[in-house]
Amino acid sequence: MAHKGLVLVNTGTGKGKTTASLGTLIRALGQGHKAAFIQFIKSAPSGESKFLENYAKEHPDMLDYARIGLGFLKDEPSEGDRQRALDGLELAKKLSHDKDLIVLDEVNIAMDKGLLPIPDMVAFIEGRPEKLSLILTGRGCPPEIVALANTVTEMTEIKHAYHQGIPAKKGIDF
Repeated sequence: MAHKGLVLVNTGTGKGKTTASLGTLIRALGQGHKAAFIQFIKSAPSGESKFLENYAKEHPDMLDYARIGLGFLKDEPSEGDRQRALDGLELAKKLSHDKDLIVLDEVNIAMDKGLLPIPDMVAFIEGRPEKLSLILTGRGCPPEIVALANTVTEMTEIKHAYHQGIPAKKGIDF
């Protein structure tokens, strides 16, 4: 009997949203589940993207990985940014029929910045295959998504090395 999929949200201003989703992804892969990891915002190769790219190449039957590459959106998003975000959602829809878990990394920011219409994401969540679980990460998760989620975790920054003048550390922060 197939279990009903869940919707998990990792949001907030603190560190650890993507990291938490990766822990769940590893757990799912370890149980033999098929998964996909789609990164919306991060464009430069990070430790996780390098690992995921290699794992997906070695285990194409288990993991699909895509980096949409919208960057950190310091400027007003362009039409190209909007199209890439929509392409990422379309990829998630395409993969949804063959996966047990899809992580949409930093998708909350894409919605918050107006790159992805919230009604489109709501329709995807509501219309997904019954067995598919989703994890949506990123700051600024819209209330409409929070209302649909089964589990919402808010990471809250209490203290961060960056604010102490310590630059991001390879292998810890990226």
